[in-house]
Amino acid sequence: MIDKIKALLQEVENMKAANAEELEALRIKYLSKKGEISALMNDFRNVAADQKREVGKFLNELKEATQNKINELKEGFDNVQTGNDDIDLTRTSYPIELGTRHPLSIVKKEICDIFGRLGFSIAEGPEIEDDWHVFSSLNFAEDHPARDMQDTFFIQHNPDVLLRTHTSSVQTRVMETQEPPIRIICPGRVYRNEAISYRAHCFFHQVEALYVDKNVSFADLKQALLFFAKEMFGPETKIRLRPSYFPFTEPSAEMDISCNLCGGKGCAFCKHTGWVEILGCGMVDPNVLENCGIDSKVYTGYALGMGIERITNLKYQVKDLRMFSENDVRFLKQFESAN
Repeated sequence: MIDKIKALLQEVENMKAANAEELEALRIKYLSKKGEISALMNDFRNVAADQKREVGKFLNELKEATQNKINELKEGFDNVQTGNDDIDLTRTSYPIELGTRHPLSIVKKEICDIFGRLGFSIAEGPEIEDDWHVFSSLNFAEDHPARDMQDTFFIQHNPDVLLRTHTSSVQTRVMETQEPPIRIICPGRVYRNEAISYRAHCFFHQVEALYVDKNVSFADLKQALLFFAKEMFGPETKIRLRPSYFPFTEPSAEMDISCNLCGGKGCAFCKHTGWVEILGCGMVDPNVLENCGIDSKVYTGYALGMGIERITNLKYQVKDLRMFSENDVRFLKQFESAN
């Protein structure tokens, strides 16, 4: 039996395999339950008692040598580069088209870039807010309609926790923690409890701007608005300011631009008025400054806010607001050249 073991040991030392399949076949031949070594183990019971010690030693050496040889050959296969390791076998066989930026992202970046040239920096805040930063600090009365459940999404029936209805909450947070001068622009998503239609949605996007410093006037606001309108819609654009009311600004105004489709002559888009409303603005109410810890006798400021969807509609004539959130590839592909 010892001679048979030595013969197998010689076979194992000379063992070779060209691939993993051949190596597996050799493993089964020698190390499986019905393999050569298992057969020798079964015959071991018939060995004479005085020879068991020596034969057992040779059997263990054969089994260990075989396992080591199998492992050595396997490591050799693992280290071989096939040249196909970088191929993604799950990838579709069809050509993969490059994606495009969303039209709202394109317009938001353009708005931020324009105000960035005026020295505004970007500020962001949480979408889940509290009553103080969304309403109370901004001079909203306790019975103001915007606090009603019909307009605001409250969290778990808690009147103090809500989804922000405007990005003005970012302005109040900055004014509470930063001393003037403050010059920020606040882009972000906001939520209002409205019926979804072609002209309204329960969530949309805003960009608001705030400038607080000594001797800030309405003339500064008007100049910033004129610069923005000309940069966004073209050098021939004109602006018009109409008196309005907002709880957090006084005086307040809404701004119209000359219709960029008819050049102010009148068309169906501007309802034949020659003007299109795009944003609200005004001087920051002294009460808001005081609520945020800023001395209204020393500092003044202006604020403005616009809907990104509204500006995108004017630039690209998108007639249905729902298109912005439905992810229709046919719609998004129209903005490839705008990237």
